[in-house]
Amino acid sequence: MKIKYEFKNYDIKLIILLITITTIGILAIGSAKASVQPKQIVGFLFGLFIMILISFFNYSSILKLYWPMYIGNMILLLLVQFFGDSSNNAQRWVEIAGIRFQPSETAKILLILFYAQFIMKRGEKLNSLGNLFKCAALLIPPWILIEEQPDLSTSIIILILFAVVMYIGGLSHKIIIGFISVVIPALVIFLFIALQPDSTLLKDYQVNRIKSWINPEKYALTTAYQTRNSMIAIGSGQLWGKGLNNNEVGSVKNGNYISEPQTDFIFAIIGEEMGFVGCSVVIVLLMLISAECFNIGRYAKDLAGKIICCGMGALVLFQSFINISVTTGILPNTGLPLPFVSYGLTSLVSLYIGMGFVLNVGLQRVVPRNLM
Repeated sequence: MKIKYEFKNYDIKLIILLITITTIGILAIGSAKASVQPKQIVGFLFGLFIMILISFFNYSSILKLYWPMYIGNMILLLLVQFFGDSSNNAQRWVEIAGIRFQPSETAKILLILFYAQFIMKRGEKLNSLGNLFKCAALLIPPWILIEEQPDLSTSIIILILFAVVMYIGGLSHKIIIGFISVVIPALVIFLFIALQPDSTLLKDYQVNRIKSWINPEKYALTTAYQTRNSMIAIGSGQLWGKGLNNNEVGSVKNGNYISEPQTDFIFAIIGEEMGFVGCSVVIVLLMLISAECFNIGRYAKDLAGKIICCGMGALVLFQSFINISVTTGILPNTGLPLPFVSYGLTSLVSLYIGMGFVLNVGLQRVVPRNLM
């Protein structure tokens, strides 16, 4: 059935926010590593085009393909496992038809879409033991494939997204409280055991990152080097920053004290060159994007639309929090990109695809009569 959309429901505000944050990212990337800026611009234009295109497709019809989405996601992750390209001791990329991309980034979006339909079809029966088991069991295979790349940071984001979609889907508060009361102590015990000298629960580089976070002075010239220099860069920018593409000798970026600053540590470049004001603008924009997704989800016509919006809002919110926390020393180094800002075409285009679905949910919104 063809749906007639009302243009007044098209969320132009969200599009403006996305264009603005991505433009800031492109400017910062150009200063960090000018050679990759043209690629990011192409990724932005392609992502914007795909987002607008998807926004006019009925998401309910697309979600009927939720099982092919899940299977396709698994195939891509398996291709990485057996035929993926390695870089920096990680095997996260695969090349198909001359296009090299990172399936763990597309997995975030595909899993949100899959669970949106999977949970909605179960409705009030979600809290039954059988459905809870199915939801968890379907998460385990892609989660393991991502964690084994190794990509612990993305696997953590996947778990957060799973928790969000289950909560929005109607998971009982009793189950949530019981789960938290078990998981938090278990996590503390796990980390304590994992940090013991003979433990093999975590890989060496993961243990070193945690130790350098706990005791940065001891690892100042090794695993804490990036984070310490990032904090110096952000602090040195003061209020207005040193300016994009500056030639200051004392610049952390110009001294190459942060390797690959255009990716995970792009916020350090923004802090140094755009200052406190630039950092604040980026944080506010990311918060507004996330809030807009949540707001659209409030008026979704069904549970699936609500899950899509809240899932995308949570993805932007939590991934931004973790990335910025790493660059400021609040959390251990995880290797997550800053949404819409860091260099990375797979991440950028995947996020725009997800936002295309959010826009379509908004086009079909149902506004209560008392708000009309």
